[in-house]
Amino acid sequence: MKSQTHYCLIILIVFSMISSSASAQSIQQRKTDSVFALVKHYFNAKQADSIYALAGDSFKAQLSRTAFGNVSEKQLFPLGEIRGSSLVSFVNNKVATYKVIFNSVTLQLLIGLDQANKIDILLFQPFKEATAHRIERAATSNKMLTIIDNAVAEAVSPYIEQANTAGLSIGVLKDNNINTYGYGETAKGKSNLPDANTIFEIGSITKTFTSVILAYYVNEGKLKLNDPITKYLPDSVAANPNLKGITLLTLSNHTSGLERMPDNLPANTDPLNPYKQYNKKLLFAYLKTCKLNSVPGEQYAYSNLAVGLLGTILAQVSGKTYDQLVADVICKPLKMESTAQHLTAALQAREAIVYNTEGNATPLWDFDALAPCGALHSSVNDLLTYVKANMNPPDDKLGKALELTHQLTFKKDAKLGLAWHIITVNGVEYIFHNGGTFGSSSFLAFNHEKNLAVVVLSNCGETVDMVGINILKKLQ
Repeated sequence: MKSQTHYCLIILIVFSMISSSASAQSIQQRKTDSVFALVKHYFNAKQADSIYALAGDSFKAQLSRTAFGNVSEKQLFPLGEIRGSSLVSFVNNKVATYKVIFNSVTLQLLIGLDQANKIDILLFQPFKEATAHRIERAATSNKMLTIIDNAVAEAVSPYIEQANTAGLSIGVLKDNNINTYGYGETAKGKSNLPDANTIFEIGSITKTFTSVILAYYVNEGKLKLNDPITKYLPDSVAANPNLKGITLLTLSNHTSGLERMPDNLPANTDPLNPYKQYNKKLLFAYLKTCKLNSVPGEQYAYSNLAVGLLGTILAQVSGKTYDQLVADVICKPLKMESTAQHLTAALQAREAIVYNTEGNATPLWDFDALAPCGALHSSVNDLLTYVKANMNPPDDKLGKALELTHQLTFKKDAKLGLAWHIITVNGVEYIFHNGGTFGSSSFLAFNHEKNLAVVVLSNCGETVDMVGINILKKLQ
């Protein structure tokens, strides 16, 4: 999860390695430049269907025409016309990065083509100048002895070689065997290598814990997935007619129609710690008058607000704090002793210092009412325990709750269970979630049939999605 101030418009999860730059223009680059010229023309003409017609089968399998149109109309076209553009790089003779200038913001657009010269990568990101590389090779515990060791090393290299990144802790579960790896530093300049017990912010992977708690209480008969949220809200809030169609299910699978973030953050909000002061009073004040962007249950639109509200309701139903719920329902039964919202002094001593995408130290995030959308801290060892339980649920109440979270609840614009997203990597479906704060990035994906799971945690806001995706591609 990122704050609403972090501008990142993702059209498609990118399933390609991005590493070193090409130095001379190639035929493929000219083809990609030609496609970019068409994309730019159709973008400025607000013709989403024409852009979509340039896409290949792989792109279309991940994103429907309707979903692409919705993203274009609601997120991209409001940026206005592309006033200027230039090629930044062309990586591996495949992925081109263009600097695109709008009236009020400058972004970068990544475009990659398939063998038929159709778009299979289209990704808008915040623009940043080319990142310098480390002067010295990052330290690592990877001994480079096995196929898995080498797969991890190859996937990690483009990420950890960047000067802005700090450290990585990685866990791979393959055929019931676990391998863990540390790269870089827990704090820059301290030469302390992260290990599987180093604690990181895990951002939006927290949402999957919230969904497990939801499923647990559904199985206990304390609530139902299709309960309207108004059943659990104060009368003054429930009176808002726009809330009538929202259910607990639609909060969990991002189809509630609620905004990604509320617009009533306190005026004195710390821009580096945006969630700290947002309490239940402010949340309910927002809900009293809010309007929806879509009919509940009809359209996928990722919402930190929705899952924050879901967790608030769960805390109210249980009479426990969110941190207590996570501990009682999940962490204690699984003996996950390094996972919590509020860390003890002993756990804080194991937590990595965090850095933003420019490589500068930044504060850890604090949460109040929106804690259920991104407040947890954890380690690779704990998350491997969590993922093992998800892949082979125990025959108990927690196991039944884990199984319920995997059941498909939406498949129109994206495929989701309860909080979990289902993504496809080279034809294989994975249950997946990632996360991000200003200073941390996380990735978790697993497939029971392949007996494969990957966990990647970073103490830098630079996304680790491609690290995780490329490990999966090499080992599946």
